[in-house]
Amino acid sequence: MLEVKSWEKMETEQLNSKIGRKMLSGNNFTVAQVLLARDAVVPRHSHENEQFTYILSGALKFSFDDQESVVVHGGEVLFIPSNVPHSAAALEDTVDLDIFAPRREDWINKTDAYLRGK
Repeated sequence: MLEVKSWEKMETEQLNSKIGRKMLSGNNFTVAQVLLARDAVVPRHSHENEQFTYILSGALKFSFDDQESVVVHGGEVLFIPSNVPHSAAALEDTVDLDIFAPRREDWINKTDAYLRGK
């Protein structure tokens, strides 16, 4: 079934005071527009899903256990392999597009407590 969606018309799910999300899932992937205010923090976590993060605007600083941090700016894409622990901090107001495979069941089922903190 073909269906066209508009990010602008989708309701934003407010996860905490600094992070909001709009999300779509198919059978095998999840795509999300994540809205992060300056100084927002995504706590250290890992997941079975491979992840592409495309920064539409702003900048995120990602930290990994096995290497130095990397800053990803608007127009840049970061690939995070499956099960790699990471965290992120918004250096400025940021909009990113995250693509996950397989789909993010924890996001779909709202069991992603690490994002729902204050």
